[in-house]
Amino acid sequence: MSLESRRDVGVPDLTARVVRASFPKGTLAIRIREALGPLFEDESFAQAFPARGRPAVSPGALALVSVLQYAEGLSDRQAADQLRARMDWKFLLVLGAGRPGFDFTVLGDFRVRLIDHGLEERVLDLVLERISGLGLLRAGGRQRTDSTHVLAAVRVLNRMEFVGETLRAALEALAVAAPQWLAGLVSADWVERYGARIDSYRFPKGDNVRTEWAEQVGRDGFTILEAVFASEEPGWLREIPAVQVLRRAWVEQYHRDGEGVRWREAKDLPPARRRLSWPYDLDARYGLKRGSGWCGYKTHLSEICERDTPHVITHVATTDATVGDTEVTEMVHQGLAARELLPDEHAVDAGYVTAAHIVTARDEYRIDLLGPVGLDTVHDRHEGEHLAQSTFTIDWDARKATCPQGAVSASWSDQRKASGTPISRVHFALQDCDPCPLRFRCTTAANGKWGRTLTLLPREQQYVLWRRRHEQQTKEWKARYDVRAGVEGTISQAVRRTGIRRTRYTVLPCTPHPHVRGRSDGRRAVTAGASSSWPGTGDT
Repeated sequence: MSLESRRDVGVPDLTARVVRASFPKGTLAIRIREALGPLFEDESFAQAFPARGRPAVSPGALALVSVLQYAEGLSDRQAADQLRARMDWKFLLVLGAGRPGFDFTVLGDFRVRLIDHGLEERVLDLVLERISGLGLLRAGGRQRTDSTHVLAAVRVLNRMEFVGETLRAALEALAVAAPQWLAGLVSADWVERYGARIDSYRFPKGDNVRTEWAEQVGRDGFTILEAVFASEEPGWLREIPAVQVLRRAWVEQYHRDGEGVRWREAKDLPPARRRLSWPYDLDARYGLKRGSGWCGYKTHLSEICERDTPHVITHVATTDATVGDTEVTEMVHQGLAARELLPDEHAVDAGYVTAAHIVTARDEYRIDLLGPVGLDTVHDRHEGEHLAQSTFTIDWDARKATCPQGAVSASWSDQRKASGTPISRVHFALQDCDPCPLRFRCTTAANGKWGRTLTLLPREQQYVLWRRRHEQQTKEWKARYDVRAGVEGTISQAVRRTGIRRTRYTVLPCTPHPHVRGRSDGRRAVTAGASSSWPGTGDT
């Protein structure tokens, strides 16, 4: 299917007259056309279409429909119907009153093409370019960023539900792909365990009985895996996606040794970032933030927050739920730099800020990263006035530290945190700290070799950290930082108006698509909970 060229020669007279008479106060579609003019050129999406073949529906028109679809929370079918029925949509798309529109399935095909060719953000880029061309958007000034959770289009499962549903999904897939082969492996009691969707209310009562049920599921899963990976079996059985998911899940959830199959204890499980949470969405992860847990993703929205300009969203990033905000700060700055929209001041909450980020933003992007950093940990251990790290004199070249009472450190060692951040551990001898009159304000160490211990970042980062800790206590800094709170309203509007709280997709690469462009149906449908069709087991 090749690209059909579309030229914008203005709104047809009949369409314009009907719209003016029907909507004297205007609508969103009318305001977009009047304020921004022609928005999406077909050539901007040309790389997603072959040069030969039957002409396609105008991708520029499809992009406009997708924006309206997202803004009004419509399905593909509803959006296609609205295009046929609403004159204000025809006004935006420069269509005559008699144009019938297109079949709703074209919208899904268009999204697939954008995703396959890495054009998910093209619509956002084009809108920002147009707004910039009108003088409403420019680099510099202030921007702010915050994140919110996105629920995956899944049913949250506990561990027992997860392993049971994973095995059931593999059995369903094998029943379709190799029914005769599967018939020789399963028996009637398998149907009782896996015939219906796995739900916790069907589980036996009692911890010991439940553990035995989970281990029975583990043995059944290994029976399937051993049969599939037997040397005499066809290799294509191993390539079935549900079988690959089963193999990965069993490595994560079970031990198998000479004593048999055992349920992994919580301490032996892989970290949440690497562990599957649902058999039908391999990218969804279980995340925690401020005591709230959810299965899915996080989306980060950045917007202009100047008083004299529109509050336009300039960057969107979507990650799985386990990715911390600190890991996204650099990604946001890189994205803004690519669009030539870097701010002078970037207001974020504490989750996005480390001393390294402040230094990198200043030196590489000329950005003042405005956000609070963690207080000196001594705050948490001592009541009243305490001796913060900044009261110590640090001689970085001599690798020595001197406390306010004149004692010199006895040890300095360079280490790295688990995250890879370089640090220096500086220890003072306990014999110097014990008789010190300021001991109660400095350290609680009472035994062993060392008294007060300092954990220092690299020199420049440490000075930046001390300076920010001091600044953020002042009224002037707090007044500057007040602007960050406004992004909460933007996120609230996005959740209430466009429904970004829950994704319709079942894979991470597709999930950001509606966040930057328009709400849409999932790229692929996943059937969960369908009736069983295993061979040789009777009706289920």
